[in-house]
Amino acid sequence: MWTAKLLLILCFSCIEPALGQYHGSESKVDLQFSEGSVHLEIGETHTVTLRLSEPSTENTTLSFNYQEGDKKPQPFQDTEIIKTLSSIVLVENKTESAHIPLIGEHPGHVILGLNDSTNESKAFDDLFHVFVRVSVVHSLPLVTVNAVIGWIYFVAWSVSFYPQVYENWRRKSVIGLNFDFLSYNITGFVAYGVFNVGMFWIPSIEAEYKDLHPRGVNPVQLNDVVFTLHAIFVTTITIIQCFIYDRGGQRVSYVARVLLAVAWIVAIVGLILGFCKVITWLTFVYFFSYIKLAITLIKYVPQAYMNFRRKSTEGWSIGNVLLDFTGGTLSLLQMFLIAYNYNDWGSLFGDPTKFGLGAFSILFDILFITQHYCLYRHSKPGYKPINEASERESTEKSNAQRDISPVLYDTER
Repeated sequence: MWTAKLLLILCFSCIEPALGQYHGSESKVDLQFSEGSVHLEIGETHTVTLRLSEPSTENTTLSFNYQEGDKKPQPFQDTEIIKTLSSIVLVENKTESAHIPLIGEHPGHVILGLNDSTNESKAFDDLFHVFVRVSVVHSLPLVTVNAVIGWIYFVAWSVSFYPQVYENWRRKSVIGLNFDFLSYNITGFVAYGVFNVGMFWIPSIEAEYKDLHPRGVNPVQLNDVVFTLHAIFVTTITIIQCFIYDRGGQRVSYVARVLLAVAWIVAIVGLILGFCKVITWLTFVYFFSYIKLAITLIKYVPQAYMNFRRKSTEGWSIGNVLLDFTGGTLSLLQMFLIAYNYNDWGSLFGDPTKFGLGAFSILFDILFITQHYCLYRHSKPGYKPINEASERESTEKSNAQRDISPVLYDTER
């Protein structure tokens, strides 16, 4: 028995090198660019290297193509973003790498890919997955400035939640903070969180996105996920404060309840369709992004109306508004600078949703600032309840006080 095992080991040890040589002869050469993305100024030259996993197994000529967004690759000669490149000639058993000089000509984005000019070579794997992203800009320092602006508004938006939490704690009251706004806010951030976490952390959804956009970049980054989870956490703390501190009988309105119910019904229907495989999970998480967009359009309305009705912004933190305004303004500034730097104005005005939502939020911030510093600057009323019964009671109490002490009442007004 031991003799048989020894013979088998010796047999496989002799056959394995031969099998390796056989499979090696069938293996294909892997191609890879030395860099995944390159930034150039106009007129600047940057050299990237096309590396082969092993010397080319045959004489082959590779030409370049270019792609913009998710459009089909086009002949390289049609692009004006970088200077035209000559084809690469790979010599059998000799060529291991090729150096490619990239020269920026006009601002813009382009994906540089490869074609087999003869369409006959079987030496390489799928060339569609061999590419480098090239961005030509007016100014490279402006790229750094945009990155700094991005972090500043990220911090401003993240910190903007805390002034309201502090205001509630200081007053031991949430009177003046609209509960509809809070309900919309938590729903919007939860929806946004589902979208971000799904796109960034769930491999199957990432794979679905990659299948649809083989050369695309995941639109969700780590800072998006961190911001959303942090926003959910702080908004939850604010909601808990509403149960602890004086709220003066305020409650979520029936209109808000209906709208939020519709939003969650849409989400539940999407979940059922996902489990039934009627839609993909990528489509399901996009449902939540649409919910977030819809909520952003309406969430500030109840608070603005409540301020108008009370003729006061007492209880509504202006610090929250100022930081949100700072973040939104810097976000729009960054969008304009990016559009200028890459000469890509279509990304700004071609996507009215992103630009419109940013501008819409800023307009509401301006309204809140106007209410606080101009319209109701010296107005500090007591609580004006939302429900009719409490409002009648409050009105009767005010009338009684006016009858007893009219002079004091007028002085306080």
